[in-house]
Amino acid sequence: MQTHLEFAIHPFSLARSPMALQTLNPRHVLPLPLPRRRAPRPRVLHHPPPPRRRLEGAARPRAVAVAVNEARRRWPPAEGGGEEGKETDLATLGNLCVDVVLSVPQLPPAPREEREAYMERLAASPPDQKFWEAGGNCNLAFAAARLGLRCSTLGHVGEEIYGKFLLDVLEEEGISVVGMLDNSDSGACRNAYETLLCWVLVDPFQRHGFCSRADFSDEPAFSWIHKLPAETKTAIHHSKILFCNGYAFDELFPDVISSAIDCAIDAGTAVFFDPGPRGKSLLHGTLDEQRALEHSLRLSDVLLLTSDEAESLTNIRNPIQAGQELLKRGIRTKWVVIKMGSKGSIMVTKSAVSSAPSFKIDVVDTVGCGDSFTAAIAFGFLHNLPAVSTLTLANAVGAATATGCGAGRNVAHLDKVLQLLRESNINEDDTPWSELIEASSFCSEVSVLSKTAVNSFSDRLVHVPTCNVVSNLLSMLEAVSERSTVQA
Repeated sequence: MQTHLEFAIHPFSLARSPMALQTLNPRHVLPLPLPRRRAPRPRVLHHPPPPRRRLEGAARPRAVAVAVNEARRRWPPAEGGGEEGKETDLATLGNLCVDVVLSVPQLPPAPREEREAYMERLAASPPDQKFWEAGGNCNLAFAAARLGLRCSTLGHVGEEIYGKFLLDVLEEEGISVVGMLDNSDSGACRNAYETLLCWVLVDPFQRHGFCSRADFSDEPAFSWIHKLPAETKTAIHHSKILFCNGYAFDELFPDVISSAIDCAIDAGTAVFFDPGPRGKSLLHGTLDEQRALEHSLRLSDVLLLTSDEAESLTNIRNPIQAGQELLKRGIRTKWVVIKMGSKGSIMVTKSAVSSAPSFKIDVVDTVGCGDSFTAAIAFGFLHNLPAVSTLTLANAVGAATATGCGAGRNVAHLDKVLQLLRESNINEDDTPWSELIEASSFCSEVSVLSKTAVNSFSDRLVHVPTCNVVSNLLSMLEAVSERSTVQA
C-alpha cells in the first residue's frame, strides 16, 4: 500500500534492503548449527608501493582490478576535484554486507539468546539467491555511481558464495573493492573467510527486524583486523572523500576507524561521518568508543545526522542550534547537514544556514533513502555547489529512492531524479522554517528553496528561486546522463 507523504529523507533510514520476500517460518526449521565450511587460506598479496593511478585490494585481486578499470572507463573526473593522484571520488569504510530478505510470520524475540538461536536456524537453510541483495554502504556507492561519481568500497568480503555475489554486484555497477584482509593471523580465524550477512525480516504488518552475527558479540565482527591494512591506506590516499558511519563500529575496532580518519586527513582526503542510530550508544559506550566517536565528530569535514541524532549528541532540540554546536566543537568541520524527515533538510556552515523543503511523492519504501541522500551531498561537495542546490539535489535523490521498492541495486536511478527535479513539486510551507529561526537566537537568517521570490512574513527567511536552482542542477545531471549513455 502506498502512502502519500511529503518526503525528503526518512529520519531513521537503515542501510538495509527489503526486496522480494520468501515466506519462512523459523519455528519449522530444524535447529541445526551453522555450517562449518573449510575454505582455502585467503591469498594475502604483498604489493610494492603502487605507482600513481593504481588502486589495489588484497581480498579479491581479479575482481578489484576489473572493477577499478571499469570505473575508470565509465566516469571522467568530478569537476570540483582535480587533486593530483586522486582517482576515486568517494570511498566508503566498512559496512559491506549481503542482505537476505525474508518474510516471516513474526519478528525475532527480544531476548538475546533466543534471537541468536533464531538467526542460526535461518542460516542453517540458506534461501535462494533471488532473495539476496547488496546492503550496507553498497547503497551509498550505488547511488553515488549513478550520479557520475567514481566509487570504491573499503571493507572485508569473504571467500564464500555470499562474497562472490557481493563482488559481482559491485563490479556490475563499476565500483571497486579494496579488501582489508592484511593480517598474518587472519588465516586462523574462521570469520576471515566469511562475508557479513544481515537477515532482513519482514512480518505481515511490514515491520522490519534485523539480525547479524555482529549483534551477538562483544567484539567487532572483524576483530582480527587490528590495524589499517596498507592497501586500505593507499585507497584512502587515492580518494577525494572517505565516508564512515556508526555501523563501522560493529565491524572494526575504534582505533582502526580513527586511524582511517587520520590517514584521510594526512592525504588531504575529505571525511564524511554519519553517526546514525549508533551515535547515541557510542556516546555511552566503552572509553575507546567514546574517544573514537569524538575523534570522528571533531575531525570530519562533513557531518550528516537526523534531527533526533543531532539532539542526542548535543542535548539541543532545535536542529539549527544543534548543528551550530557541532560546528563549534569541530576542528575541521565545514558542513553540518541535518535531515528533517518530511520537512526537508538543513545545512549549517560557519557563515550561513540553508534549507530545502521536501519533494511531494508517493512513498513506497524508505529503506536506502539516507544513503541516497548522502551520495548527493558528496556530489554537491565535490562540485562546489551552493548549499541550497546541494540540499535540493539530496532531497530529490532520497525521494527518488523512496518511490521504488528496497535498496541495494534498487536505489535511485538518474532518470527518476531528473524527473523529480523537472516537476519540482515541493512543499512550500514556510511555517517549519520560520519556527526554527524564531527559536534560534544565534541565527540571523536562513536561505530556503522556494518557487516564489517574495520573502515570507519572517524577515529572517530568504527565498532562493526554485527555477534557478533546478536549471543549474539539470544542466549538470543531464550531462552526466549523456556521458553514461555514450560510455555504456
